[in-house]
Amino acid sequence: MIKLNKVSKTYRTDKVETLALRDIDLHVREGEFVAMMGPSGCGKSTLLNIIGLLDRPGQGSVEIGGVSMKGHGDRQLAALRNRTFGFIFQSFHLIPDLRVIDNVELPLLYRSGGGAERRRLAREALEKVGLGARMDHYPNQLSGGQQQRVAIARAIVGQPKILLADEPTGNLDSKMGEEVMDILLKLNGEGTTVVMVTHDEQEARRTNRIVRVFDGQLVTPEHLHAA
Repeated sequence: MIKLNKVSKTYRTDKVETLALRDIDLHVREGEFVAMMGPSGCGKSTLLNIIGLLDRPGQGSVEIGGVSMKGHGDRQLAALRNRTFGFIFQSFHLIPDLRVIDNVELPLLYRSGGGAERRRLAREALEKVGLGARMDHYPNQLSGGQQQRVAIARAIVGQPKILLADEPTGNLDSKMGEEVMDILLKLNGEGTTVVMVTHDEQEARRTNRIVRVFDGQLVTPEHLHAA
């Protein structure tokens, strides 16, 4: 499903060169739930961005679904990203002036299909995360946990094969964080591949496998079965 081969990434400014990733080999199988862990600044988010085609590697190759991303232009990558991935971030990135259902519909604006179909898919996604009754609310009328569930609905509205989550419970208390993890585990159980960056060891141990990143490199991965 996801295959990285010898991926490296260096960021350069006029005075400083920073090696963010070095010789990353990573294979995520279809239907897997993988947690990425490591100290702040170790390269986890950079790695997630490269997997999600938000950034390009400096060296090495990325394959998604058996297809190499080498030679793809920006427009091709954007279209593939929209069809293949759903993104969940620590900050919910909801638009405050839009109702919940309008926020969820946003990824579908870049696809073919009419307004009625977009609205139907958005309703289904909100019902899936338990917010069917809140679709006409605005983000500031919701709790933090509810806002993150809206963000998950937005991520899954296009029925992506892969969910990428960067600290999805980082801004939530433990109870709300557990609810969000339960939703991610349910989606994974339904067949969605999930790659999640987290600092929470307890959350990570609920996934299938933990990949540890340190100073831009993968250290020995820890294989675990979901609890």
